[in-house]
Amino acid sequence: MTRTILAVAVLVLAPLAASADCMREHQASMSCPQGHVWDKDAKSCVLQAS
Repeated sequence: MTRTILAVAVLVLAPLAASADCMREHQASMSCPQGHVWDKDAKSCVLQAS
């Protein structure tokens, strides 16, 4: 019985631990037109300053 409870706990907690890691702030792959860069504050592509 203890093995079953332990196995269930592992199967339930493993995906939760993996999703918690994904919830951290991470850099998304964003594609902007040539001459533009992603502005994380504006959350859009802006003209790149030279």
